[in-house]
Amino acid sequence: KYVFPAFEKIHGVKVVVVPGTSSDILAKVQASKDKPPVHVMFLDDGVMMRAIKMGLCQKLTDTAALKDLYPSARMPGDMAAGVNVGMTGIGYNKKMFDEKKWPAPTSWMDFADPKFKGKVVFQSLPASTFGLHGFLMFNRIQGGTDSNVEPGFAKWKSTIGPNVLEYIPSSGKLSEMVQNGEAAIFPLTPTGVATQKARGIPMEYAQPKEGSVLLTVAECVTARNDSPELAQKLAAFLLTPQAQAAALEFGNQIPSNTKTQPSTPAAQATVDRFKEYMKTVKVLDWDAVNQLRPEWNTRWNKTIER
Repeated sequence: KYVFPAFEKIHGVKVVVVPGTSSDILAKVQASKDKPPVHVMFLDDGVMMRAIKMGLCQKLTDTAALKDLYPSARMPGDMAAGVNVGMTGIGYNKKMFDEKKWPAPTSWMDFADPKFKGKVVFQSLPASTFGLHGFLMFNRIQGGTDSNVEPGFAKWKSTIGPNVLEYIPSSGKLSEMVQNGEAAIFPLTPTGVATQKARGIPMEYAQPKEGSVLLTVAECVTARNDSPELAQKLAAFLLTPQAQAAALEFGNQIPSNTKTQPSTPAAQATVDRFKEYMKTVKVLDWDAVNQLRPEWNTRWNKTIER
């Protein structure tokens, strides 16, 4: 509503949005890689790394906007780039916390607090980046690493596991579960929380003391698509300060372009908060994670979500 119309007007085209989780979109493009169903795809950074290795992306056109991105937003070989930057931390039900006079969460280990029994909602590790981030931070606290998740799997059942009401495939269900008073605490991004708050859902974000996990939503132009020139222009447009200022103001998307100027005091406040969160953000070893994730997914399904 606020970003695409400017592009449509310039080029006399209509942008059609195909919604879906990163895993869904990757699967669709992989299944039809010789004639991809989308021209530009948006994936969470870890999933995008997989897409690049599968040969599903083409190199982005070199533009001024690409050069102005945060270094962490430019992916190897410029095969993809972050359209926004963020992090996974803790989302919580502000209404429930206020009613019960609970203090705001401060740690990933709050998910194991007995008072949240039956009130923790966790995204499924195989399907969601948020679930993966939450699990890997818990694993680090238990002494594990991004290539050794034994401590996380060993301790889950006696700590967070008993508190989990439901493992959900994506975060789409969270707003309903918060409104119904089912969900107290869950992994989520500041942007995700802000979007729900704008819709009247009583959510709040908390930055864990151990740090949040860097999460960049990246875009790539699909390889072998039937309109590569226009697709490159759309991808380039979405990296410009103009497009990202609108995404910030109307969608709480934190800009990846360093030259983006917040257009309102509220937008500036969002960016200022983000900069504070960035001081303790953690970055995953995506090469290790992507190599081992299929094995973890199988184990998670067999031992945790069965």
